[in-house]
Amino acid sequence: MHAALAAAATLVSLAFALSTGERWLRGRKRHEAAWTISLVMFALGSISLWWGAAVGWDEWSFKSFYLFGAILNVPYLALGTVELLAGPKHGRRWTAIITVLSAFCAGIVVAAQLTGPIAADVLPQGKEVFGPGPRIAAAIGSGVAALVIIGGAVWSAGRLLRAWYAGANTRKTQTGAPSLRRLAVANLVIAFGTLILSAGGILNSVVNEMDGFAISLVAGISVIFVGFLLTSSRNPAELRAVAEPEAWYAPNADVA
Repeated sequence: MHAALAAAATLVSLAFALSTGERWLRGRKRHEAAWTISLVMFALGSISLWWGAAVGWDEWSFKSFYLFGAILNVPYLALGTVELLAGPKHGRRWTAIITVLSAFCAGIVVAAQLTGPIAADVLPQGKEVFGPGPRIAAAIGSGVAALVIIGGAVWSAGRLLRAWYAGANTRKTQTGAPSLRRLAVANLVIAFGTLILSAGGILNSVVNEMDGFAISLVAGISVIFVGFLLTSSRNPAELRAVAEPEAWYAPNADVA
């Protein structure tokens, strides 16, 4: 079962990465580049989980899964949120920071000495085979980045809903308000998908480790993919919850 779930997570991640990559090629938007990198990492983590479940776990399949599936993927998803909501100035700064930290974390995981054996048929927990370095990197990478994604999605959804409500009340537009409402829902869907991805540890207490991670991966990434598809919009300005929501109702707004 876990091999099939890991395969499904891999396919969804690759489809998601191709979708974000295509949009990045069309518009060269920095947040879409960050999301594409993140989804490629999700796919690499899922492939590692698939390999370990189907062939058997060893040091390097687990290190690959831990690096791409537990440390690096969520920070780059969060970087896309920062790029989208905070703009290119802050985005460039955080791109440099996350790139340096990613290289540092990759070095920690690759160089880490195993502190215990890895059974071929069981996905180990990080505390069973790693010292504090990789485990701290995973806690910060997944936990802090998830808070950024969830906080950004909820904040943006609030802005979009207020803008939609103002537009519906003042009848400034007939087509913009429903689009803003859809984008608000999309932000909340993305936040929910991130919560599902973070629930893998909780599932471990109900089912075995590989099934828990596989279920959280395929469910979480599928929900985030749905949220991403809902963000399709005619007007690029609608994708950012800016401080002046009236800008969405400008009659001469450019249309992509």
